[in-house]
Amino acid sequence: MIKGLHHNAYRCRDSEETRRFYEDFLGLPLVSTLEIKETKSGRKTDTLHTFYRLGDGSCLAFFEAPDMPFEFKKQHDYDLHIALEVRPAAIRKMMAKGKAKGIETRGVSDHGFIDSIYFRDPNGQLLELACYKFEPPAGATHADVLRAAHNIRLARGAYNIADEHLADAIELLSRRPAPDKKGA
Repeated sequence: MIKGLHHNAYRCRDSEETRRFYEDFLGLPLVSTLEIKETKSGRKTDTLHTFYRLGDGSCLAFFEAPDMPFEFKKQHDYDLHIALEVRPAAIRKMMAKGKAKGIETRGVSDHGFIDSIYFRDPNGQLLELACYKFEPPAGATHADVLRAAHNIRLARGAYNIADEHLADAIELLSRRPAPDKKGA
């Protein structure tokens, strides 16, 4: 059974430039650096791997590959991007921080159930910082609320999840009986 995300892996041109962005700018701690000379399958390589820890314990990994062609074609914002969850107060703070550092930042975009901003890392990777616009009731998760809001939306024939669907989902989940705590 899948427990969760361990890491996402991406290429980078320069590990130190990437470290400055992810550790110094975003605040993700560098947790590991590995220099790989040969893969388990015997393929020769000279790749530096760096891992940055996210708040849930998973990681973003970057494999330095300066000699490989590295070109991003123009893409839509919804294509191939890294979306990182932040607290609501962080959205505007990170937008201002990016602009102060000369990083082109777009947003705040209202997606109905989340707000987000977008920018690119030094390698051209598109990043989204996103925050939920609601707090789930006790004993429920954001995913529980979204699932319930989605079902409410479908039952009402709505095109997408709106504030009223979220509010009704939260109310519905708030009325759920608390889990039985046998043996407590």
